[in-house]
Amino acid sequence: MSAVLGRRALGRALLARQHLIERVDLPVGAMLEHLVGLQAQAAPEPPYLGLLARIDGFRPEPLSGLIERREAVRVALQRGTIHLVTAEDCLELRPLVQPVLDRAMRGNWGKQLPGIDYSALAASARKLVEAEPLTFQRLGELLAEEFTGLPAAALAQAARSELTLVQVPPRGLWGRGGPAAHTTAELWLGRTAPAQEPSLERLVLRYLAAFGPASAADVQKWCGLTGLAAVLKRLAPDLVRFEDEAGRTLYDLPDAPRPSADLAVPVRLVAPFDNLILSHADRTRVLPEEYRPLVMTQNGLVAGTVLVDGLVAGQWWLDQDRVRVRPFAPWGSAVDRQVAAEGRRVLEFAGREGPVEVQAG
Repeated sequence: MSAVLGRRALGRALLARQHLIERVDLPVGAMLEHLVGLQAQAAPEPPYLGLLARIDGFRPEPLSGLIERREAVRVALQRGTIHLVTAEDCLELRPLVQPVLDRAMRGNWGKQLPGIDYSALAASARKLVEAEPLTFQRLGELLAEEFTGLPAAALAQAARSELTLVQVPPRGLWGRGGPAAHTTAELWLGRTAPAQEPSLERLVLRYLAAFGPASAADVQKWCGLTGLAAVLKRLAPDLVRFEDEAGRTLYDLPDAPRPSADLAVPVRLVAPFDNLILSHADRTRVLPEEYRPLVMTQNGLVAGTVLVDGLVAGQWWLDQDRVRVRPFAPWGSAVDRQVAAEGRRVLEFAGREGPVEVQAG
């Protein structure tokens, strides 16, 4: 029989792999690689705040520098959402998650483009964005001049599915702003192929290293792909198996950290849209079910969260010159002090001098 891992044990394992128990002195590119990217559709703060929670002494300049030097890019990947990843991961992961974008395209957007020649559309879109980076609005307008009678927004989304489009700076740079203008990854990075052949097996192993132990449903929730149970079955001889409290099979890397369920863990302010709470079918290892509607809204927003004893216990946001914190239930003066210290760390990072305001729980 497989050993059973309770929610607290699973939560501690996840936090350890996410470097949210102890911050580490790790280069920004190496952390991006370990986390298999950071969700980044909201620009620019969430990825920076996500790394601030994990890297000791993190400053924004190294991440902005990676983006400016084209060593990191913002591109649609896992779950079809924008992720900030290394250039190498952009090239390696996009072919693997292409079915996710294809499936989304066959839905609402595809129904608006009956009979379209997707190859012709892709060729036209490539010519346009490689001549000049374009927003989706402008790309759609230009494509509609050629593909008359078809909605511009649907045409732009089809181009997003057919081509690997990356957002170019100043989008995503700390302290600067800019429209989400796109060109092809091939043009921006100057190459078309990753250093190693894309592999679903390697993708799953990387997921386990950053998010395990996990079920097949967990891996699929993270990336949006289906059919990964077969991949885990192929990998199983080299993995260890556990069960959760509901009897679901969990897979893991043999030497990955699995701290004691009783390990004391610090308060952490987790960034908005952080993959910590978006990457499992069963999120209760860190997000109590009763708080999910408070954190994840119906219109797709994901709040910054406060971790107390390894679980989401409130939300927070960087608001003008201050950090505001909303507890979901009273948590006591000792936690208040830790939250205030984490909030001051965010304010110092952001160069702001306001207070940390904790609402009454």
